Amino acid sequence: MMGKAPDPAGMKREPKKSKSGLNLRFVIFFAILIGAAIYVLVSYGILMLGSAPAGGANNTIVTADRGQILDRNNRILAIQTRLGNVSVWRPGLNDVNKVAESLAPFLLISADELVERIELAPSDFVYLKKQIDQTTVREIEALLKSGDITGVNIEPVMGRIYPEQQLAAGIIGFVGTENRGLAGIEYAFNDELEAKASGTKEGGQAGNQIVLTIDANVQYILEEIAGRVLTQNEAESVMLIAMNPRNGDILGQASLPSFDPNNFRASDEQFRKNLPSEVAYEPGSVFKVFSLAPIMDSGAITPTTTFLCNGRYEHTTNLGEKVLITCLGTHGDVDTRRIIIYSCNAGAAYAADRMSQDSFYNAVRTLGFGEKTGIGLPGETAGFLRPTNRWSTRSKPTISMGQELSVSAMQMMRAATAIANDGVLVNPRIVLAIRDSEGKDTREYHPVEGRRVLAPQTAREMRSYMRDVTGTSGTGWRANVEDLTLAVKTGTAEMFDPATNAYSKTDFIASCMAILPADNPTLVLYMVIIKPKGPSNLGGRIAAPPIREAAEELINYLGIPRGRNPQVSHSGQINLPDTAVPFIGDIVPDLT
Repeated sequence: MMGKAPDPAGMKREPKKSKSGLNLRFVIFFAILIGAAIYVLVSYGILMLGSAPAGGANNTIVTADRGQILDRNNRILAIQTRLGNVSVWRPGLNDVNKVAESLAPFLLISADELVERIELAPSDFVYLKKQIDQTTVREIEALLKSGDITGVNIEPVMGRIYPEQQLAAGIIGFVGTENRGLAGIEYAFNDELEAKASGTKEGGQAGNQIVLTIDANVQYILEEIAGRVLTQNEAESVMLIAMNPRNGDILGQASLPSFDPNNFRASDEQFRKNLPSEVAYEPGSVFKVFSLAPIMDSGAITPTTTFLCNGRYEHTTNLGEKVLITCLGTHGDVDTRRIIIYSCNAGAAYAADRMSQDSFYNAVRTLGFGEKTGIGLPGETAGFLRPTNRWSTRSKPTISMGQELSVSAMQMMRAATAIANDGVLVNPRIVLAIRDSEGKDTREYHPVEGRRVLAPQTAREMRSYMRDVTGTSGTGWRANVEDLTLAVKTGTAEMFDPATNAYSKTDFIASCMAILPADNPTLVLYMVIIKPKGPSNLGGRIAAPPIREAAEELINYLGIPRGRNPQVSHSGQINLPDTAVPFIGDIVPDLT
C-alpha cells in the first residue's frame, strides 16, 4: 500500500531569490572587471609611451650624472651624456614604409630591416634602436616636427660616452643599457660612480669621479707601438705595460686586440679582457731574473759561482731517474751574470739545484707569484704555482727557467719593482683617488708601503747583469737606447698544447722587460707577444725592438734624464728688466 504523499506545506522551504538582486550582482561584477581592464590598458599605454606614473617613492627618477673616469691629468675617459631610445607605436603609424625610409639614414639600419622589425614584432610597441646620440636625436626630432611621419617616439635616457674610444678600454670597461658597470673600472667601482636617488620624483646626487694612475698620452704611445707589433707579427695578442716602480703607478697598459666601449656589443668577448691582469701564461726566460735573484740572495750561490753548460742540463736522482733539459746553446763555464746575458737554461737549472724545493718555492712566492696583486680590476688571475708535493723531479729546474708555472703580466711588473727598488717589492695600483661631483677628493689611494724581499746588493747585482744583456753578446742588444742604461731581460716560452699534452712546436710567447735608468730606475717596461706567426718568435728579435721604441718615446715625454737630454732645474720665475714705454702723441713713434 502506498504511503501518503508528504505535505508540501510541512517541508522547510528555501527563500525565493530576487531576480532584481541577481541582476545587480552581475552589474557590479562586470563594472569591476571593465574597470580593471581599463586600468591595465591605461597603465600599459603610459608605460609604452615612456611616461612615468605619478606619485610614490617607487617612481623616483634619477636624472643625476654617473661619475666621470679621468686619467692622472684629469683627461676625461668616460663621461655621462643624454641619449635617446627610438620606438614606434604601430596604431599611430601613418605609413610603415615611409617611416622606415625616413628613419633609416639616422638609425643606420636599412629601411627593409626596419619594416621587418615593425611588422614582425609581437606587440604594437616596438623599439627600433636604443641609445642613439644627441645629435641624431635632434635630427629625428626635427623630422617629427615636420609632421611627415607619425607614431614615432623618442625616449630620453642616460648613457655613457668614451671620448677616447678604444684607448685603455680594457681598464675602463663599459656599462650596460641600465647604465650599470659590466667590466673594468666601471664594474669594480660601480657603487662609487653610480648616481644616487634623492627621494623626490626627479633628481638625485651625481656619482663620484674615479681618477686613474694612467696617463692618456703614455697609453696612446703604448697602444700605437703594440698595434704595430700585433700586425707585423700576426700575433694572437700583445701586451705592453709602463709602470713607475717607486709607487707602483701603472702609467699605461696596452691590451690588444681591444674594443670600442661605445659599441662593445660589436666586439668579441675575448677582446674585452684586460689581458695584463686576467690572462695567465708561462713567462719564459724573463723569469730567470726572479728565480736567480732569490737563489743568490739566500747565499746558495754567489756572483762568482760557476756551472758548466755543455748545451744541456743533466741530473740523476738518488732513485736513478734522469732529467735532461736542452739549452739554447753551449755556453761553457757560466756564472750568474753570464746565465742572464746568454739566457742559459742549463745554468739556471744548476743554480736551482743549490736550493731545496721548499726554499725555492717560498722564494718564488715571496716575490708575489701564485697570488693576486690586488690591483683592483675585476677578473684578476692568481696565476698558477703548484705546491711542492705536486712537483716532479723536473719541476724545480723547469720553473727556474720560466716554465711549468703561469703568471700574469701584472705579477711580473710587481716582481720587477723588487729589482728596481733595491729589494723592496711594491704592489701595482691603477686608481689614484675618488672625487665627489664637485672635484673634492673623498678618498686617496696612497701607495702601500713596500716590503723588503731581497737584500739591496742582490737587486743591484741583478740590475748590473741585466744591463749587460743590452751588450753585443746579450740577447737584448736590440733594446739598447743611446745615452741611457737599461736593465733588460728577454724571453721565449713554448706554449703548452692541451691537445697533445706537451709543449707546442709552433706556438710561442715572446717577451722583453726593461728597467730604466739601470742605476736609478723610475720606469719599468714589459712587452708580451702571444703566438707570433711572423718571421721570428724569439723575444730578443721581436719584443726587444718595441721596448727600445717605447723607451725612446717615454724618456722624452716623462723627462727622464739621459746623456743628450740632461735635466735642468729652474725656479719657475723670470725677471724682466724695466722697459721705457714710448710716448704716444699726435704722431705714432717709429717702433721698428
